[in-house]
Amino acid sequence: MFRLMRFLLLLVLLLLPRLALAASSTVYSSPRDEVRLISASNDAQNGTVKLALDFTLKPGWHIYWRDPGDAGFPPSVSAEAPVTLGPIAFPAPEFFSQAGVGAYVLSGHVVLPFTSSHVSGNQVSVQARWLVCSNQCVPEQAHFTLNLTGGPAAEAGLFPATPSIVPSPYAAHLAADGTLSLTGVTATQVKAARFFPDSATVLVNDAPQPLSFSAQGVQLHLKLAGKPPAALSGVLELTDPSGQTQALRLTTTPAPPAAHAPWWLLALAGGLILNLMPCVFPVLAMKAVAFARMGGAAHGHIRREALGYTAGVLVSMAALGGMLLGLRAAGISAFWGFQFQSPVFVALAAWVILAAGLSLAGLFHLSMPGFIGRVPAQHSFLTGLLAVLVATPCTAPFMGAAIAAALALPPLPAMGLFLALGLGLALPILMIAAVPHLAAALPRPGRWMMLVQKLLAVPMFATFVWLGWVLFQQAGAPALALLALGALTLGLALPRRPVFVLLVLVLLPFFHAVPARPALTLPGAQPYSASELAALRAQGRPVFIDLTAAWCITCQVNERSTLATAPVQRLFKDKNVAVLVGDWTDRSPAITALLAANHRAGVPLYLYYPPGQESAKVLPQILTPGIVATAISR
Repeated sequence: MFRLMRFLLLLVLLLLPRLALAASSTVYSSPRDEVRLISASNDAQNGTVKLALDFTLKPGWHIYWRDPGDAGFPPSVSAEAPVTLGPIAFPAPEFFSQAGVGAYVLSGHVVLPFTSSHVSGNQVSVQARWLVCSNQCVPEQAHFTLNLTGGPAAEAGLFPATPSIVPSPYAAHLAADGTLSLTGVTATQVKAARFFPDSATVLVNDAPQPLSFSAQGVQLHLKLAGKPPAALSGVLELTDPSGQTQALRLTTTPAPPAAHAPWWLLALAGGLILNLMPCVFPVLAMKAVAFARMGGAAHGHIRREALGYTAGVLVSMAALGGMLLGLRAAGISAFWGFQFQSPVFVALAAWVILAAGLSLAGLFHLSMPGFIGRVPAQHSFLTGLLAVLVATPCTAPFMGAAIAAALALPPLPAMGLFLALGLGLALPILMIAAVPHLAAALPRPGRWMMLVQKLLAVPMFATFVWLGWVLFQQAGAPALALLALGALTLGLALPRRPVFVLLVLVLLPFFHAVPARPALTLPGAQPYSASELAALRAQGRPVFIDLTAAWCITCQVNERSTLATAPVQRLFKDKNVAVLVGDWTDRSPAITALLAANHRAGVPLYLYYPPGQESAKVLPQILTPGIVATAISR
């Protein structure tokens, strides 16, 4: 007997330290639920402690969400002065319908965190009241007292490590008929959806919410209880085909403006500016050669050359725009520059650029096959095709907004915007054809052309090297070896046996089998994800987001000239700015969604989230250290 008592005493002594760690009140128990007050820490640091009501509801019973819907009221807490309690953080709700009443409820095990401030001593008391319902409703209340004994809290693991509701990365719009549109989500990502408004009076809560899809995203058809509000806020729950549900906090914004004349002008201006972007510099070499050939020629010949170049630009732009719109109509999220996300396309583009460079260097005479080869302006037509091919990685100012508008339009007007963009790219050449004095000022051809032509081959070879680097970023050393093998085949075959050029096409399927490359990043940066952004903002940290891609020259220039420089890195560190990098070199639904939410059709995109603010500042596409410093300082 004595040995048994000593063993029990020793067991109690061993358990005492663990019992001392418990930061939990006594349990309120009823036939419907069990409720207690718990804390995330076992002491009040600076008078503040994170608390939570911990509910264990019996099967068939529920409590109510922040917006209860047509009936009920949510749990509430209060405390005696000087203690103050913050708002309760509710998790994602469930939809409950009974006899024409639609309610937003919580069931099972529910933890409702809130913050208690101005706590003195080692004890905190909270009065709670809630409504618990099944076939009948019972109001309940309890007084909880929590002893804070110091040290870690055994119940801290019950507090959610990451928010169950994250900010939506998608653009949301509410139409007058109650249609909630979410841009950037595809049919393959969503099986079911439900919207829970912050206000119980804005919707007919028990009405069904049919889901439909379009080329731009998903539509949830809500039944409004009155006039459509200027902005509708709440939580959207999206369930994917595997059954996983994601809860997104969103606020609708006005629909993007219709594409009237200003958008056509922006597209035209974007095409003009593309002529000055680094991506198009290699094509400027081919333009220069074409200009030299036209020197002293008849105005009719110059006009045919200019029209051939314009036709090449417009045909290429129409093909690219048609492919983009077709993919989106099929439910595939595709944006400007999407083709460069494919290693197969990057390899093919690199070989085409290399062939053009070898032609400029004089190794062979480049001509086009078939009926196009019999057109007098064949070289200008090919130059126009190449201009669009290499221009897409450069998102010029104004162009991103115009393309984003195009993707939100029906196919016919959208194609008009793409053609306006191509017309802007070809406009300088058309001006030479239209103004005889400009054409007359062109230098006359001569022996000097051969030297200039070879010099102008250098930018083409540089572009081939750049595309090789992009391919290495996408698919690693094996893909680079395949690219080099194809280049060697081109170099040997083009001057002697052009038909053997088709052999390089045999290599294209093998670019799918190469391993993926690591993500691009900046010093001290983390990869972007919606959950990481939500967690950082919940901590009150400012966040800078860099959406980039290996094939985006503008992105690479901005990162090297601005974001990776010592002054900007020091600014990020001094201001405690968290940097997230979204690498869009390969397809990424999360980054595509963030682009769509900010009405952008491609990278680069730079966002700065100041602490405590809901929306982000959108920085210009051409960055300087001063622009970044100004955005963060304000």
